[in-house]
Amino acid sequence: MNYSEDPSKQYHIQVGKGDVGRYVILPGDPKRCEKIARHFTDAKLIADSREYITYTGYLDGVKVSVTSTGIGGPSASIAMEELVAVGADTFIRVGTCGGMQTDILSGDVVIANGAIRMEGTSKEYAPIEFPAVADFQITNALVQAAKTLGTPHHVGVVQCKDAFYGQHSPETKPVSYELLNKWEAWKRLGCLASEMESAALFVVASHLKVRAGSCFLVVANQEREKLGLDNPVVHDTEMAISVAVEAIRTLIREDG
Repeated sequence: MNYSEDPSKQYHIQVGKGDVGRYVILPGDPKRCEKIARHFTDAKLIADSREYITYTGYLDGVKVSVTSTGIGGPSASIAMEELVAVGADTFIRVGTCGGMQTDILSGDVVIANGAIRMEGTSKEYAPIEFPAVADFQITNALVQAAKTLGTPHHVGVVQCKDAFYGQHSPETKPVSYELLNKWEAWKRLGCLASEMESAALFVVASHLKVRAGSCFLVVANQEREKLGLDNPVVHDTEMAISVAVEAIRTLIREDG
């Protein structure tokens, strides 16, 4: 059932068939959409609904789009479901993360090849035993883009959660015993960074038979902070955006 007042538009994101390209960049923050759209040719605002802002333009003559997802797995999964319904099939999340290993520095880019499903959305799509894995072709394109641009980058598993403050002040939470113990486990297992959307996006993409990948700016690293190591806070997402845009150019060439 479509609950939209305009039945030609998807209920939450308010886009219809033909409004978006098959390639879509997914930032969390709606304010990043215009910044990302500046990388496109002839970009136009398509929709502005709730946390979902969509621009569509062109890269190398091919229609591409950017749609914000808001924060967390629930809203990200809605965006992907509705974008797929109108024809999109290739997604790159561009966002921010917090480093977890001491060699992950502020301003670096992390490329996720998999995600820890410590969130709730993906559990409504797949049993917990099913892995949240990025598309291999997209991951390779992101790595190649980072190398081409000379961007300091790391490739590996990220942790996804629902509660931002459960990560940043776990000792204050009634379930601190679980949060602290699991955080230590993720570190020991080599998890690179923590964020909030990729696990849901990877699992939903598996279900919908579409492609999804992720790259992030490292804003800061709380493990380096704990050890008294240099840990500036970085907010400029341009490097991560450029990596995603260059990766889409590669995918366009490969897809022919």
